[in-house]
Amino acid sequence: MTPRPLPGSDPPATSDIRAADRIRRMFGRFVAAGYAAYLFFISPIALAEAHLTASWWMPTAMTAVFGTGLALGAVTFLPDVRWVSRLAAANAIAFLVAALLWWPAWTGESSPTTSWQSMIPGIAGLAAVAAWRPRPVLGYLAVSVLVVQTTNLVLVRDTTGYHFVPELAFSLMFCGVFAVAAIVALRTGNLLDSTIATAQESVVAAAAARAKTVERERFDALVHDQVMSTLLAAGRDGADEMLAAQAWRALATFDALRRGDEPEERFDVEQVLARLRSAASDVDEDTDFTVETGDAAGGYPPEPVRVIAEALSEAVRNSVRHAGPGARRALHVDLGPDSIRVVVRDDGRGFDPRAVDPHRMGIRASIRGRLNRLPGGWADIASTPDVGTTVTLTWTDTGTTADDLRGVLPAARLVP
Repeated sequence: MTPRPLPGSDPPATSDIRAADRIRRMFGRFVAAGYAAYLFFISPIALAEAHLTASWWMPTAMTAVFGTGLALGAVTFLPDVRWVSRLAAANAIAFLVAALLWWPAWTGESSPTTSWQSMIPGIAGLAAVAAWRPRPVLGYLAVSVLVVQTTNLVLVRDTTGYHFVPELAFSLMFCGVFAVAAIVALRTGNLLDSTIATAQESVVAAAAARAKTVERERFDALVHDQVMSTLLAAGRDGADEMLAAQAWRALATFDALRRGDEPEERFDVEQVLARLRSAASDVDEDTDFTVETGDAAGGYPPEPVRVIAEALSEAVRNSVRHAGPGARRALHVDLGPDSIRVVVRDDGRGFDPRAVDPHRMGIRASIRGRLNRLPGGWADIASTPDVGTTVTLTWTDTGTTADDLRGVLPAARLVP
């Protein structure tokens, strides 16, 4: 996870999507609006106090403080949020430097009113919040308030009604409340960013774990369908031409997975029917095959066809193995414009689905597991002892793209 900067730190150049960056931009605009408002109120006061300092100080201080403050609002609209921190730091420094330069520029005259710069240390403090970490901000605010209040102390020394300690305490508390609120707001933004990043990491980790599980289950199903079935048939019936062909198909399947050369083009109706018919006849050539087709001019995505063909093959294989001698099998395929429905029926022994071991791979992984992982896929297995078994495999287009399908059903890859 990318570390999140603390409030006031220099954030990375990103688009305006992080909560802390949005808050920092908001502070920049708020500070600029405050400087724009105070400019109208302070300008007459600054002109009236111009005789108290050297001629260079007042225009220089006004330009530096209000110029950087207004520029801060402008840079909040730039894509790079780092400019907000840079201009905020420039404004905070400009205010403190202007307040310190007042002393050498002061003519020594007194005034019945306080200095204009003592009216805006709070706004400069907010600019500092957008530029620096909390501790430097609080130190900066304390120094700035002390400087401008000390300026007032010497400026109005002959005027009654000014009390340094109460004024200093009030200014520190008043400006500090806004600065602390701004610091908390930025911390909240950073916390939200960190929480979002953590949640995204968790989602990625969960997706990776799920992908591993899906990959493992797919290999389990392939091993069960292709390898174990071949070995069991060899041990039970001995070698024959059909068993040899099944073994070659198993080897070809794993070679194709290792090379990653499974076709990705959409299948038309004839290709879908050929694939499904081949999946059934590879296991039992005597399976009755009936078809009902609709308008599917755009074809079908390859992944649903593969998944249904693999599950269909396992359903027929289970029937051959468990339905008993003499059982008849029928396969009906219904191709709609955006759906595939395959029904495999036999009139064999049947079984009680509730009595099947949940860890048996044939039904759990090879049939239900395959279809349940497929977006829009669904499998139903109905059976009654001494009556027969019906397996229904259904897929309906949910608008999932090929890339989405590959993300949910990752293509298997074998390491040679």
